[in-house]
Amino acid sequence: MNNIFKYFILLIILSNCSLDTKSGIWTDKKELILEESDISQIFNNEELLNKEFNANLKIELKSKLINSGLVNNLRNNTGRINYDGVLKKISKFKFKKIKNFKNYEPELIFESDNLIFFDKKGSIIKFNSNSKKIWEKNYYKKNEIKLKPLLTLGKSSKILIVADNISKYYAINLKNGNLLWSKYNSSPFNSQIKVHNDKFFIIDFNNILRCISIKDGSELWNIKTSNTFIKSQKKLSIIIVKNILYFNNSAGDITAVDINNGSMLWQIPTQNSSIYEDTFLLKTSNIVANDEMIIFSNNRNEFYSIDVMTGSLKWKQNINSSVQPSIVNNLIFTITNEGYLTIIDGKTGNIIRITDVFHLIKKRKRNKIKPVGFVVAKENIYLTTDHGRLIVVDIKLGKTKSIIKIDNNKVSRPFILNKNLYIIKNDSIIKLD
Repeated sequence: MNNIFKYFILLIILSNCSLDTKSGIWTDKKELILEESDISQIFNNEELLNKEFNANLKIELKSKLINSGLVNNLRNNTGRINYDGVLKKISKFKFKKIKNFKNYEPELIFESDNLIFFDKKGSIIKFNSNSKKIWEKNYYKKNEIKLKPLLTLGKSSKILIVADNISKYYAINLKNGNLLWSKYNSSPFNSQIKVHNDKFFIIDFNNILRCISIKDGSELWNIKTSNTFIKSQKKLSIIIVKNILYFNNSAGDITAVDINNGSMLWQIPTQNSSIYEDTFLLKTSNIVANDEMIIFSNNRNEFYSIDVMTGSLKWKQNINSSVQPSIVNNLIFTITNEGYLTIIDGKTGNIIRITDVFHLIKKRKRNKIKPVGFVVAKENIYLTTDHGRLIVVDIKLGKTKSIIKIDNNKVSRPFILNKNLYIIKNDSIIKLD
């Protein structure tokens, strides 16, 4: 699909969507309001939301709690997790330091109480709950180890899928770490891995989505989207909803395909520029879905909600964020790149509340700090930053309760499993209760 045709489709979509009525500020009283507030529209359509709004509005969540943020990983939605820890360090899972960690978006793999990660040489390590190694395996040649491979992991019930940034992908037995098969792609990989039944899905640096058999690594089908001259360093994301697979590419396009045969159902562009430098600078959040909508945002002050079935634009807001949002019932939670917790009405796109969660950080430092990721839990939001901090934010009040130093450098987004919170550093995994 060429760019002119894509832009024509986007104009049709936009002309049929009333953005003026769906990009304002929420003005109706709902059950969420526990005290009176003076609510008025204070933002222009193109204004960057970098000030608080309805900061005194109290929000009480009554949604069902889930036990793990990994339960809905096919949709990238962590929801609201049953966790209310005291954040006391329990243990550290150590590995050889990953030097390129700053530009990497790591994912943890859990198997019962065990967890799986890798080190700077590409060695895959399985730890038990007491941070002891169960096994460690490396399937790279010496010349490949020198390239310092960064691994992306996914799993089925018994098999671990591994793909990397040097074009290699392989499968190993989860129980003992033995190699099942290994293959090479024509270009490096740059996306999440999603496993569905006997297949897994991944995107490479040429914006090609590939469907691969778990059994033997053979490619079943692929679908090509816009290829850009300059490759984005941001990891692309994939979701699966009711046998339809959705993914984004480095040009900002969202594509829906039939999960069985790879036929394209629809595709919409979100960017109207073909300038290579713009593509390189674009940083998009992971796409997230529920049964009705797909949501995502970027560092260009754009937050989208798209109909999950038709791909039509439901609403668009001016929110500058490249972290993965979270859907809790009808509420959407996100953190802007400037450090503001923003809560949105998922149906209308109207903003309910904005609070500054970076307010305890010194002014001379905060402009250099960016959020990495967050999870919504029982009473708090747990947010990590690229200067190694864990920020605890009260959901009801939207205020920062504490800031905990994990490291001086970038750490991963938080992961929660079995009432424990995990954060990945460049040389270890920190486990807190």
